[in-house]
Amino acid sequence: MKSTPNVLSIVLAGGEGKRLYPFTADRAKPAVPFGGNYRLIDFVLSNLVNAGYYKICVLTQYKSHSLDRHISQSWQLSGLAGQYITPVPAQQRLGKRWFTGSADAILQSLNLVYDERPDYIIVFGADHVYRMDPKQMVEAHIASGAGVTVAGLRVPREEATAFGVIQAEGDNRIQEFLEKPADPPSVPDDPNVAFASMGNYVFTADTLIQALIEDAEHEDSNHDMGGDIIPLLVGRDQAYVYDFSANSVPGETERDRGYWRDVGTVDAFYEAHMDLISVHPVFNLYNQQWPIHTAENGNLPPAKFVKGGIAQASMVAAGCIISAGTVRNSVLSENVYVDEGATVEGCVLMPGVHVGKGAVVRHAIVDKNVRISDHSIVGVDRNRDEQLFTVSAGGVVCIGKNAVV
Repeated sequence: MKSTPNVLSIVLAGGEGKRLYPFTADRAKPAVPFGGNYRLIDFVLSNLVNAGYYKICVLTQYKSHSLDRHISQSWQLSGLAGQYITPVPAQQRLGKRWFTGSADAILQSLNLVYDERPDYIIVFGADHVYRMDPKQMVEAHIASGAGVTVAGLRVPREEATAFGVIQAEGDNRIQEFLEKPADPPSVPDDPNVAFASMGNYVFTADTLIQALIEDAEHEDSNHDMGGDIIPLLVGRDQAYVYDFSANSVPGETERDRGYWRDVGTVDAFYEAHMDLISVHPVFNLYNQQWPIHTAENGNLPPAKFVKGGIAQASMVAAGCIISAGTVRNSVLSENVYVDEGATVEGCVLMPGVHVGKGAVVRHAIVDKNVRISDHSIVGVDRNRDEQLFTVSAGGVVCIGKNAVV
């Protein structure tokens, strides 16, 4: 009988997320609400748990309280069966310093690895929106005999200049790892397509430990997984690429197969929400065969529409009340209230937002517990909006947490 390898999952969730400001002003990026019901970290944790990986350490650092609380409330597994999802803050185990990079975060947390003694280590980021079966990637890694396997996303070559790009041979061995190259190399089977790194890795445990210890001795290193550890192993001919397009999850459709979004900017975050609300969504949250798990909503009542209040082409979470107001092409998180005569169009409203009577809110992302006063206008006059709020390059108006407009 074939034995099951011991796999430890490490989720890197300490990022500050400056490009997503103001929504990261009071929280770590993986804790930012997404899709009405979720937090960004729910996607990677759901992928791991759905694949049967129940030993998960979430490395945190930046403004981690809401992230820690969400994990403790929404992601409880049975400790009796050796299962756990635990947030791990920076503990200064190697001196009085915080994490200096993603590789240093794992180096300072090697006690977790030594305690668990895994055969393989999954290292995934915490702030991407996608479905993936990590088990298929682990199996490919074991079969290749690689020291590290890097998940690669096929993108048009002209778009690959914004990513870390993988140059691979026909057997998927990585020849070179290039950071945002001006002339990206193509994949072996298509000259018009390049492999962009997804920031997801599977390591043979001993290889990762050795690489981290060696990297720590280099003072000129940034101690970054993608920038330092992967090139180190590429140079030793120990790195392979895993083609994300080969990954398949139950219940996926042709339309949302291979969907992956880096929502690190306001415009990308906004567009990912718009992907959710079409009749045939680009990313389908309703796939119950590979669900995105959360327990964020608690015991809220269903959404309610009264006095002719309507929502069209929108997602409306539990606890919302639309009272004689109109919502179009929008995503509303729990406990949003839209009052009489108000119009919400092309918006992402996070939990607890109150839109007052007669107010108009368009093309905006509104953070938790914001109150938009009666007859206020947001997203109509860009010059005025830029004087009052943060406005993205794509024209998305951003209103920070607890603001009163």
